Amino acid sequence: MERDEVTLREQLFHNRVRETIICVLLFTCLYILSYLILTHFKKTAEFITDDAEDATVNKIALWLCTFTLSVAVCAVLLLPISILSNEVLLAFPHSYYMQWLNGSLIRGLWNLVFLFSNLSLVFLMPFAYFFIESEGFAGSRKGVMARVYEAVVLLLLLALLVMGIVWVASALLHDNIARKSLYGEHVGILPAVSLFGHLFVWMCTPFGLSRMFSVTGSLLVKPRLLEDVEDTLNCTTFEEQNSFEIYCTFAEMRRKASAWQRNLGYPLVMLALLAMTVMCVLMVCFNVLELLFDEKAMPRGMDDPHLGMASFSMFGSLGAAVQVVLILYLMVSSLVGFYSSPLFTSLLPRAQDTNLTQIIANCVSLLILSSALPVFSRTLGITRFDLLGDFGRHNWLGNFYIVFLYNMMFAGLTSASLIKTVTWAVQRELIRAFGKFHDFASKCCA
Repeated sequence: MERDEVTLREQLFHNRVRETIICVLLFTCLYILSYLILTHFKKTAEFITDDAEDATVNKIALWLCTFTLSVAVCAVLLLPISILSNEVLLAFPHSYYMQWLNGSLIRGLWNLVFLFSNLSLVFLMPFAYFFIESEGFAGSRKGVMARVYEAVVLLLLLALLVMGIVWVASALLHDNIARKSLYGEHVGILPAVSLFGHLFVWMCTPFGLSRMFSVTGSLLVKPRLLEDVEDTLNCTTFEEQNSFEIYCTFAEMRRKASAWQRNLGYPLVMLALLAMTVMCVLMVCFNVLELLFDEKAMPRGMDDPHLGMASFSMFGSLGAAVQVVLILYLMVSSLVGFYSSPLFTSLLPRAQDTNLTQIIANCVSLLILSSALPVFSRTLGITRFDLLGDFGRHNWLGNFYIVFLYNMMFAGLTSASLIKTVTWAVQRELIRAFGKFHDFASKCCA
């Protein structure tokens, strides 16, 4: 009996060590990737300065931003990793080399992302901002530690202010809610921030889905009916200098592009975007119908994901792959909608010209959006993978009217944006094509 208990403890110990190593390796890879991304956008002059103290402070702040961006990327990958892990275990149920991929590992990843998201939003990012703005208290010795003390004091004052606001707002509603908000299950700030993130994603994504067509179109070579590329390139010499430089860049891209790229690449990409957008809308509409007739369609939390037992899609592995693609597509669309909004256009990072304050604001925004993505995707019915850990413990997820209204309004806004964008785009292309044809016919008649 004792030998069995020892064997069980050893098994649990080895499992915990294995999961820790896997999580550390995954986060290390994401940290390196995030650091490369931030170094591509950071303003080099802030890190190459004669003041060694400022350079040290900026480096520490950059490391904190890198950590936050790594957590944001990991939050984006939570659902794709979970869905694909389940399909891998279904494909190889008895494989010895897949035993490390289990529900305990996936559940641990969800819990770590939730914990680090709280840590980054509540402490790391506010501290990084106060740290780069601080100069030390008056009369204190100058140095990095003086800035640390000032940043910590400001962070504590901010925490007291936020707690006071939450306490007063909760007390106005109900005294018991106020006590729970400080002493009970509502201690984490991520549920409130995540709810704001859900509303934020809900507003940004429909706009982003419509903007995806124009943004992607600007990166591709569009087909031009009845157009001579060489004549177009030569005619730009009669334009003004600034207009010439901008127009010449696109004309040069068209001249270098092959016939396949000019005439086939753009339509295929546009059709793929249209198909994914329509598929998202149809899945949300289907989820609305399920909400009316099936209680299981409501988003909920679970303790054990039970990986390798059944596919989370009625279409098997293909359906699971489509879910992963759509989840990532929704995240990209929300980012496009966020940076296309007039309120946040100034936050758009520029290569080698983004200061640390902008980097901090971008990291916070990305973390809020990515933390909301798992609940956002499950609430809309894009996937049937139930939420793990504290992600599934939001009280509003059990409210049928909130979830139903959330789905209906998202489907309505996305459909309206899609119809408006596609209709106007088709009208513009038809008008331009008829104009080209009229000019061509006039030349032939002359």
